[in-house]
Amino acid sequence: MWLYYMDLAGVAVFAASGVLAARDRALDLFGVIIVATLTAIGGGTLRDLLLDRHPIFWILDNTYLVVIIVAAVLTTLYLRVKPPPGKAFLTADALGLALFAIGGAKIAIAAELSPLLAIIMGTMTGVMGGVLRDVITVHTPLILKREIYATAAMAGIGVYLLLSFFGLSEPLSFLAGFVTIVALRMAAIQWGWHLPTFAPKHPEER
Repeated sequence: MWLYYMDLAGVAVFAASGVLAARDRALDLFGVIIVATLTAIGGGTLRDLLLDRHPIFWILDNTYLVVIIVAAVLTTLYLRVKPPPGKAFLTADALGLALFAIGGAKIAIAAELSPLLAIIMGTMTGVMGGVLRDVITVHTPLILKREIYATAAMAGIGVYLLLSFFGLSEPLSFLAGFVTIVALRMAAIQWGWHLPTFAPKHPEER
């Protein structure tokens, strides 16, 4: 049950990040809820389709949709009263990324996939909702920037899998992977860490 509640928490914070991304796009409440929904269930839906898990999680359990709608409406109401803190969007995104990435990897392991595929599936679960959110709200997806984003998810999943392999309890392994992802993302945001680029030099620079 604890994993289920963590999954609901991930849905809620990703829905909130969808609202924050759409706040300057002049959408009505219905449009905001659509953005929040795609953000919250996009990655998990793709994961379930690839793993042939039917019914898809939010069709099997409508609680996910209820949580999304409530989180979207509450976030919208909050934004009408006062502006969000400066890094609210990136913080909500980091929390959603961490919860979904570790949860997706756990589901992949339960489906008896290899650790490598679990890392890929968990990363996909964590990032795809954000990609859909950014595309719909006409932002450059974070995964396409030099941000430490997908790499943070992969590192956290690696920590989770490694600690699980060595026998640490499931909740503690989950927590360690979660903290790793959030810490890497927030450190990258705070200090401007990014991945190196490998763009070729112009002829005059050679």
